[in-house]
Amino acid sequence: MEPSRLPPGQYIPRGRPVIHYGRVPQFRPASWDFRVFGATASGEEHRFTWPEFEGLPRTSVLADFHCVTKFSIMGNEWRGVSPATIIQAAPPDPGVRHVMIWAEYGYSANLRMSDLTAPGTLFAMELEDKPLSPERGFPLRVVVPHLYAWKSVKWVRAVEYLLEDRRGFWEERGYHNVADPWREQRYSYQEQPGEGPP
Repeated sequence: MEPSRLPPGQYIPRGRPVIHYGRVPQFRPASWDFRVFGATASGEEHRFTWPEFEGLPRTSVLADFHCVTKFSIMGNEWRGVSPATIIQAAPPDPGVRHVMIWAEYGYSANLRMSDLTAPGTLFAMELEDKPLSPERGFPLRVVVPHLYAWKSVKWVRAVEYLLEDRRGFWEERGYHNVADPWREQRYSYQEQPGEGPP
């Protein structure tokens, strides 16, 4: 592996560590839905049932995965739905520059719209040609490979379009608002002007 793929302060562990906050939720396909709400272009909330979401076109991404706890897992093959597909089906207001990704139990992480639409970002349903395991986010997680992995929210249930940035779960608890591993943006005290909401 070329050294340039490993961000500063990171190491490659044995195996594939799994870290998450709280318990693993149970998937109930009959009641599961995926919502897009907030500053939508129409002002309406968009909702996908599990069969509707499962039927969306899929694409694959090969990407590295960088945890803020300093391990990196290299060369993961994810398969799922491109954010562009969601945005086309549920367009945002032209003023939207940020989103909040919502998960089970009210967990959240904020992203810039440019991070959501970046090449490599994916609403992932599979890892290495198999459905995600429950502890890795089954049935759906977002994967944002160019940011620290707390932004790659597991057990995703919704996207909220934001006209103004707002901190998510870990960002409210002292993590960096942007989370670029190449700049080691781990903690909020490192934020420069303009990198977080006032």
